[in-house]
Amino acid sequence: MTDSPRPPRPGRPAGSRTANPRGAAGRPFRPRPKREREAGETLYLYGLHTVEFALKNPRRRALKLLATRNAAARLAERFEGGVLPIDPQEASPPSLDRLLGSDAVHQGVALEVEPLPPLRARDLNGAPLVLVLDQITDPHNVGAILRSACALGVGAVVTTARHSPAESGVLAKSASGALDLVPIIEVRNLGDALQDFKAEGYQIVGLDSEGPAPLEATALRAPVCLVLGAEGKGLRQRTREICDVLARLDMPGEIKSLNVSNACVLALYVVRRAIAPPAA
Repeated sequence: MTDSPRPPRPGRPAGSRTANPRGAAGRPFRPRPKREREAGETLYLYGLHTVEFALKNPRRRALKLLATRNAAARLAERFEGGVLPIDPQEASPPSLDRLLGSDAVHQGVALEVEPLPPLRARDLNGAPLVLVLDQITDPHNVGAILRSACALGVGAVVTTARHSPAESGVLAKSASGALDLVPIIEVRNLGDALQDFKAEGYQIVGLDSEGPAPLEATALRAPVCLVLGAEGKGLRQRTREICDVLARLDMPGEIKSLNVSNACVLALYVVRRAIAPPAA
């Protein structure tokens, strides 16, 4: 006789497993830390826009270009004289799928590159608008934020050395080329960096759902550092304390909150119009 399956416990989906909070042998469970890219390790960028701007970026070192015949021809059209700066190696769509993963929308092209060399705050050159990300870790969100930052003329995006996504193909594809267009400045201590920006005359504006006034009703003046916090957690306490002003985005619809990348583009648009009003 065959034993019948044991029914699931109430409130617990069939087939689920309960994590042991103390791990093996009774030791406290600790999540595996995020793997950091080792020095000299390369990565693959993919997608026509992403690869185009990586090849046009003088700070980017390209190592190998893989492309289908059609994709190579389409990419060459974007360069003067139809000549690519690196000779492509012909590849098939299945081989690119195997290299990049089946979920990668590569459009028939992939570029092996070295990570961009880091920039420092002194490389800003007096940008009137700087975007600061306080522990936003999702690469899709950061990529979308970079794309919006590029479209709205942000001079640089500041991230932290920890609790921010490593440069990757996913981030670059989400940014649609902006990874190689917008300067990214990495700092070790965000609070100290904001203090340095303040000393240089920047107005530090924190986007906060509990800000005392809407962003569009806030007095803004260039240069501005707009600071965004992670979804759910928001700005950290020290970041909030350093900000000159906290402001919110008011939504008229039933849903009052936005994805951080959507909130970013709205906030950047408001700030850009406030510090550089359109000509009459």
